[in-house]
Amino acid sequence: MALFLIADLALARASRLKSAIRIVALQGWIVGMLPIFLWDWQASGCPEIRICGIALMNAVVKGVAMPLLLSYAVRKARTRREVEPIISFQMSSFIVFLMAVGGFAIGRLLHIHETISSEFAIPVSFTTMGTGLLLISARKKAITQVIGFLVLENGISLFGAGILLEYGIVVELGILLDVFALVFILGIAAFQINRTFSSTDTDRLNHLGDTHLMHPHHKYDHVHD
Repeated sequence: MALFLIADLALARASRLKSAIRIVALQGWIVGMLPIFLWDWQASGCPEIRICGIALMNAVVKGVAMPLLLSYAVRKARTRREVEPIISFQMSSFIVFLMAVGGFAIGRLLHIHETISSEFAIPVSFTTMGTGLLLISARKKAITQVIGFLVLENGISLFGAGILLEYGIVVELGILLDVFALVFILGIAAFQINRTFSSTDTDRLNHLGDTHLMHPHHKYDHVHD
């Protein structure tokens, strides 16, 4: 769980996209294998083959397949850094720190420690979900926002795995398929956007749309002259 919090803080400060992808891959491996890590080995013995298989598949998809897809999108888009974030990297780190403090405070108020696999699962999952939302809303690069979606999904998966193991696995698999499709679509979209407009900066694309709305007939002005 401590690695998750460290990863959240590192993501908030990461400007290099490759570094952010590596951190998300690490999170993916951890959350994928979490059912094995949280298994009560003394009371229940070895986990079922089904649980081991699902955990391994989850870890491979989250820790290998999705990061490779994002790395491919980064290479094709020729984008290396998040240069001008909406919220600075230092302020983002401070916000994540505040979310971690708030997450632990909420975890204490809920008083559900007897129903969860780890007492740190709730606050860490809240912090991770908040970090994902922060990356989505406070970064301009489309690929960084896709990374934010992955971090958000990791937080949701951590929450599900921490509350009830069996229920968490069912919920996690459903979300996993949706997010994999989302990352695939957004990765291809980012590549197409860069190829067409030579940028994956969503702020520039919004400005382009605003300019087009303000001057819809600009390209036809020469016809009337």
